[in-house]
Amino acid sequence: MLFAGAVSVVSLLGAACGESSPSTAASSPSASAAATGEKIAVSNNAKFGQILVDDKGMTIYLFVKDSATSSTCYGQCATFWPPVLTTGKPQAGAGTDASLLGTTTRTDGKVEVTYAGHPLYYFVKDKVPGDTTGQGVNGFGDLWWVLNPSGTAITTK
Repeated sequence: MLFAGAVSVVSLLGAACGESSPSTAASSPSASAAATGEKIAVSNNAKFGQILVDDKGMTIYLFVKDSATSSTCYGQCATFWPPVLTTGKPQAGAGTDASLLGTTTRTDGKVEVTYAGHPLYYFVKDKVPGDTTGQGVNGFGDLWWVLNPSGTAITTK
C-alpha cells in the first residue's frame, strides 16, 4: 500500500515536469522567508522519531543528489521541493544544534538554510505540521529524506 502511494507521488511529479506554469509555488511554506532568520527545530514524529521542522512544525527534507552544501534542485524541482530560504542568520530552535546550521547561496542569489551541510527543503504535498508525504520519494534524480537532529537522513519509509 505504501509503495503504491509512493508510485502515485512519483507519477504526479513526473507528469508535472511538463507543466510550464508552476501553480503550487505560491502556496509553498517557504514563499516568504523570516526577516530574522528561519528557525529550524526538532519535532517528535510518531513514525520517524525526532525530525527537523521549521518554526511552524512543517517537515524539512534533504535531497540525496545535493553535493556538499550546493543545491541541485532548481526549476520544476524547486516548485515541488521549495528550498528553506532565509533573509537572516538561521535560528536554532528546540532540539537543534546551532553549530550545524548554515546557509548556501542559490544560483538566483537567494539564501538557503543548511543543516549538517545539507541544503534544506519543504515538500508541497505536506499541508499541515507533521505531514511527511515526501519521505522516501524518488524524484528529480534521487531520494528525499527527513533528517534527525544530528543532520543524518532517516531512510525508513
